[in-house]
Amino acid sequence: MRFFKRNLRTAVLGLGLALPLLAAAQLLPTATPEQVGLSSERLQMLTDVLKADVAAGKIPGAVLLVARQGKVAWFEPVGKLDTATGAPMPRDGIFRIYSMSKPITTVAAMMLVEDGRLKLDDPVAAYLPEFASMTVGVEKPGPDGKPVLETMPARRPITVQDLMRHTSGLTYGFFGPGLVKQAYNAANLGAGNPTLAEFSQRLAKLPLAYQPGTTWEYSQSTDILGRVIEVASGQSLYQFEKTRLLDPLGMKDTSYYVPEPARQPRIAEPLPSDRSFGVGADFNDPRAVRKYESGGGGLVSTANDYARFLQMLLNGGSLDGKRYLGPRTLALMTSDHANAGAGIVPGPLYLPGPGYGFGLGFAVRRNDGEAPYPSAGGEYNWGGAGGTYMWVDPKNEMFVVLMLQSPKHRTHYRSLARNMVYAAVLK
Repeated sequence: MRFFKRNLRTAVLGLGLALPLLAAAQLLPTATPEQVGLSSERLQMLTDVLKADVAAGKIPGAVLLVARQGKVAWFEPVGKLDTATGAPMPRDGIFRIYSMSKPITTVAAMMLVEDGRLKLDDPVAAYLPEFASMTVGVEKPGPDGKPVLETMPARRPITVQDLMRHTSGLTYGFFGPGLVKQAYNAANLGAGNPTLAEFSQRLAKLPLAYQPGTTWEYSQSTDILGRVIEVASGQSLYQFEKTRLLDPLGMKDTSYYVPEPARQPRIAEPLPSDRSFGVGADFNDPRAVRKYESGGGGLVSTANDYARFLQMLLNGGSLDGKRYLGPRTLALMTSDHANAGAGIVPGPLYLPGPGYGFGLGFAVRRNDGEAPYPSAGGEYNWGGAGGTYMWVDPKNEMFVVLMLQSPKHRTHYRSLARNMVYAAVLK
């Protein structure tokens, strides 16, 4: 009797999941968790933890999507879209994905590489002349013993590969110490609603934090990669991504801004007390359209949209009979490009963490050990400062998308989701 009840519950869960999914457009195939070797009971436990945290006022809401063997096995919204309105979280809630924009921009650039319009070893200055003569900031003691910033010439040009793997020497100003970061903040790079071209010209006037090709430093590299895409393609960044990637993949809610009144009620909001993720860096309002399109952190998306992107990657570059990248290109992107063999050392804020290198747009797990997560070697991942997170595990034929808006708790939920999802893997 217990066996019958457990399997009846599984069937009901699967049916409840499948029906609303089948009613929507551009959805991946669906299955019950058990049909793809997952435990519905264990996935429900993770969902219940998220619900409890909503009830405790820790997060407003979330959307969890787990796919395996090419099928979505779990797709659950919890909590509120916006606590101010009380609207419940829908499956198609629109989230600011911030740095989860980076994999999309990098894939777009690799499409140009395959087109023969871009090469990884090209100097960035071949496309953006403002980067032709870069300097590197060096902190030295001043007369009063306090550090002062001096500059020296960059020893080699920044390459397109450097932009993709965060070894350009560029940085971010909103987190971490250092005089170069302070210079970034003082420059107020986003003032006056700049275009991406204007932003690139402003950034190129600042010193680099490291010599190109020496140090992994999280940075505005992918924003500059977005500008390279514009020059190489002859289109705006969004127009190229929309035409070549987003529209063909069916990612209808992935964009840099949400000007349409019909979509705006689906924008997920953080708690009022949890809107900051760094110095001078607060949640933006995607309803307000600006000229600047940040390939490194400007996109909004839904769990389903991002799932289609990840399924394409897991498939080796194709989805629904259409090829976007070749499998060898994907293999290159998900290999480790930031290691001692490449002459690269981790910077003081090495976000990939122990056991991980960095590929072209993703952190890449080097082996099954070292990292405190149960995924397999070859897994790749990235997250956004606003709380969103994803990972792809080719050996387990699985990917996960977790959408929430909580910069304060983002690292907690990344680890929690990994542990509890892998506890649900039955075989």
